[in-house]
Amino acid sequence: MEILGIGNAIVDVICKVDDEFITKNNLTKSTMKLIFDDNEFKNLLSNLKIEKTVSGGSVANSIVGLSQLGNEVGFIGKVNDDELGSKYEDGLKQENVKYFYSKKKEELPTGTCLILVTPDSERTMCTFLGTAGKINENDVDVNAVKNSKITFLEGYLWDEGDPKTAFDKAIQNSNRVAMSLSDLFCVERHKPHFLDLVKNKLDITFANEQEIMSLTDAKNFDEVVSFSKNLKKLIVLTRGEKGSIAINGDEVVECGIHQNLKIVDLTGAGDLFAAGFLHGIANNLSTKESLEKGTEMSSKVIQQIGARL
Repeated sequence: MEILGIGNAIVDVICKVDDEFITKNNLTKSTMKLIFDDNEFKNLLSNLKIEKTVSGGSVANSIVGLSQLGNEVGFIGKVNDDELGSKYEDGLKQENVKYFYSKKKEELPTGTCLILVTPDSERTMCTFLGTAGKINENDVDVNAVKNSKITFLEGYLWDEGDPKTAFDKAIQNSNRVAMSLSDLFCVERHKPHFLDLVKNKLDITFANEQEIMSLTDAKNFDEVVSFSKNLKKLIVLTRGEKGSIAINGDEVVECGIHQNLKIVDLTGAGDLFAAGFLHGIANNLSTKESLEKGTEMSSKVIQQIGARL
């Protein structure tokens, strides 16, 4: 198997809202908020019209993208044996993703993410992790990890306790480890742990400019480049309008963005960028070609609703 993803198994519920809805509900635009109470989640959803429901989760989106590019891939993520859990599993199987998880009755329901898309195409997320956030080392199939060339993890999944044990087991048994820092919220919440992962445990790190600058306490982007060069590991960064950059020791490769796109929804841009880049790495493309493939995939996804092509 080329790539195994381990991440939050979450069903995405996509709704269009105006900016007033974001303000009224004390949400910060373009970020992810964790919701710990099922009722709060239901209240938010009660006044909204659902545009689309999709099996989601950041790494799962990347894995589906990799499958669509013809790679042999698998996924591990925790769901409940409920209606959404079954929908989730079916959604992956339809995309030719091997699902290495046997669902059973859990105390918490399958995780859900409410994706609020404002008229400027920005997305603000409210995530009720449900049982997805309770993943532990017993949920990680060691053979699946050992039999894949790259294990791809997400920052959203990392947390003290059980999820950390799942992470550690996956990293210890991996041939090569990649991880996305996921969100500024995750970086600021787990900064010392993420810094340790990036410096000592990961082979490939994906981040956007905001996340990497927060992680390294950089005052400007030149400091980020210096930090990355010194690591001598592959750091892949997206910079919005400025395109993307990959740094591996002294090798620094940049790639511009596609122009004149009709942007509809930015959900999944980073996930599909990672898919394109990892496709390049798995198929021995150059760093430049891998960045270009990532850019192509993210350009496609932002011209439609939802995080899957």
